[in-house]
Amino acid sequence: MQLPDDTTADLLRRLARIEGQVRGVQQMLRDHRECKEIVAQLSAAGKALDQVGFKMLATGMAACLTHPEVAEQSGFDLEEVERLFLKLA
Repeated sequence: MQLPDDTTADLLRRLARIEGQVRGVQQMLRDHRECKEIVAQLSAAGKALDQVGFKMLATGMAACLTHPEVAEQSGFDLEEVERLFLKLA
């Protein structure tokens, strides 16, 4: 399934922010910051990654519902989207 350009751009922006968060966590470790601060940042980065996945799948689900025959031909039918959602859950 091909994602719309605006969705792809949004996902790439989100991933760039997550990349910055992960670099921040690395620096926190180097700086010997408190464990609870580091865990909070790890949790935030993990949730942000989940949101990227869910947004991508929500876009795919909308495409499946709007154009089911095209989605099925591309191997991205509603059943496949459901399996992918469950992987993220």
